Amino acid sequence: MKKFYLFFLPLIVSAEAHAAMVEHDFTAILGVFNASDTKFTYELSPQDYAIRSEVKTAGVFDTLYPFKAIYSTTGNIKDKDFETTSYKYKSQSRFTKRTKELVYNDKGEPIYRLSSKNDESKRVDITPDVNNKDTTDLQTVFAKLAKQYNELKFCDSRMEVFDGKRRFDVIFKDEGQDTLIKNEYSAFEGPAAKCSMYIDKLNSKDDDLMWELTSQHPVYFWIMEEEKSKMPFIARVSVEDTPLGRLDVYTKNITVKD
Repeated sequence: MKKFYLFFLPLIVSAEAHAAMVEHDFTAILGVFNASDTKFTYELSPQDYAIRSEVKTAGVFDTLYPFKAIYSTTGNIKDKDFETTSYKYKSQSRFTKRTKELVYNDKGEPIYRLSSKNDESKRVDITPDVNNKDTTDLQTVFAKLAKQYNELKFCDSRMEVFDGKRRFDVIFKDEGQDTLIKNEYSAFEGPAAKCSMYIDKLNSKDDDLMWELTSQHPVYFWIMEEEKSKMPFIARVSVEDTPLGRLDVYTKNITVKD
């Protein structure tokens, strides 16, 4: 469940040269169940950015597997490059509380990670590796894609990620134009750009369920523009095949603040 939030993130970026903050509300439907609700806040200025995601299980899933988590990333924008300055994560399940923090130097390179499980903490230094030089964290990947889409109107890209333990590539592809129809979960409808996301594990091995799913099957998402601000955002996300059925994520509401 902890990886589901990755596919709820909206692609929102201001076309103007001023700071903007966008709040997004999502609901995730897994099979016939409302699996989780997510609130996402994205803030961007010409010099820096901040991303915060809050995800919580809902309905039957919250009864069977209560889980909530907060992910936050901050960074600088230098000559159009995104440079992460901090990444923090904390979660709470029925019996386990976890935290994780990546600490970066002034070049945006991760130098060590701090983690804890049920208040038992540890620090692990990250060995300098030339392969990690141009990598970023996963939330920043979406910020970079948002900026690219806003300027060029296409998704095709390949971005390198390092999460403090493993390195992988996130591949985005254009899938053409589509039309969304509103339903009981989302009122957003109309023309949308369809894109896909795929994770290349770079031959690494892992037993995380969503890690395995996204390395074997693409995640599809549909980009629309908010009516007043014209900001692009993800209106829907779909994973066609999971062990519990199809996963669909719907945007319920968008709030734009200058």
